[in-house]
Amino acid sequence: MNVTKDQYEDLVAEHKDAVYRQMIRVCGNNDDAEDVLVEALLRAYKAMEQLDDKEHFRAWLATIGRRVCSRLRKKEALAPIVALSELPEIAVPPAEPNFEFEELKARVRAALEDMPEDLRSVYVMRELDERSGEETAETLGISLAAMKSRLHRARQFVRSTLEQCIDCGA
Repeated sequence: MNVTKDQYEDLVAEHKDAVYRQMIRVCGNNDDAEDVLVEALLRAYKAMEQLDDKEHFRAWLATIGRRVCSRLRKKEALAPIVALSELPEIAVPPAEPNFEFEELKARVRAALEDMPEDLRSVYVMRELDERSGEETAETLGISLAAMKSRLHRARQFVRSTLEQCIDCGA
């Protein structure tokens, strides 16, 4: 559907407040909701030709917003794990060794090293390199369903390795 810039602005003006209220409920706070709405509006503008009917703009924009919020939550949840896995092998040693932290870092590295290659490649591309599912599947020469299955198994692998470390501090 070809929508002019003016038509897009009119649709945004009409529906942005309602979608913003939905994003507050979905994201849980005003700051994230504002960021998500801005990102959703940008994505909607870029993909405007995919909108079949102007009457469905609000629902379409809200769907985009929910997906952006979901990605934001995933990224925030994985940030500590990703940060740990990217730490250098040996940094400047602290005055007092923090054995709990070192044990956790070692477990994350072990999980990535022990993970089967087919799972590790999917995990690294999706979680660490932040590639899209389609791009990851295409790069690896597998179907999107196979990529999703491998990613699920890779996440379970990391989770189970880290769950064994729950008593690291005890």
